[in-house]
Amino acid sequence: MHYNLHNLFDLDWFGLLHSLVCLTMAFICGTVIGLERQYRQRTAGLRTNALVAVSAAAFVNMALQLDGSGSASRVVAYVVSGVGFLGAGTIMKEGLNVRGLNTAATLWGSAATGACAGAGMLGQAILTAVFVLAVNTLLRPVVNSINRRPLDDDSSEVTYQLCVIASRDEQKRVLAQVSGMLEQANYPVGDLDVEAFSDNEVEMTATLLATSVDSDELDRIAAELAGNPYIHQAYWNTSTSE
Repeated sequence: MHYNLHNLFDLDWFGLLHSLVCLTMAFICGTVIGLERQYRQRTAGLRTNALVAVSAAAFVNMALQLDGSGSASRVVAYVVSGVGFLGAGTIMKEGLNVRGLNTAATLWGSAATGACAGAGMLGQAILTAVFVLAVNTLLRPVVNSINRRPLDDDSSEVTYQLCVIASRDEQKRVLAQVSGMLEQANYPVGDLDVEAFSDNEVEMTATLLATSVDSDELDRIAAELAGNPYIHQAYWNTSTSE
């Protein structure tokens, strides 16, 4: 079998240049989104978001050049469903809380950015990346402010959790300290869960029974716990159900 070397190097240079521009834009936008996620040490960080954006752009751009906009539209639909499965892998249930929902949604944003770039909609890709970043950064103080405010709605049930990450060797000591400080503050513990956090650390989550908790008091307890050398991190959060 003989191959024609002339046909081998007879590339569609315009199509190749178009793909290069689209994938470069997807790479830049995905990297910018991923930098914010990496800075906050989320499950899907810099490389994951960049890969999702570039991959989505590659599929859409390939379909666009092979069979036009109709085929590209169908590929976009497959990208949306495929990233949905990928995002589901980042969602974890820890006690009463569910973590990873924002990470999964960010992956969708990266995929949308990549799909726009792959379709040659470079301005829309930049806008999408900007809005994803705005949601993850500008809205964070608003969310924190709302979470810190007491809820007066009787139909809502608020559960407070105090989380402590400490050295595995000091586990019993920290458990006793956490229980003692919460009892002293008249916050009875409904559940105390201990899970491995790393090779040398454990995460302890104390679920409080109190229906009315002073956020300033919890701040003081968390700060006092974090001041111990064998405790690496201490914080609290809330979980609300209707």
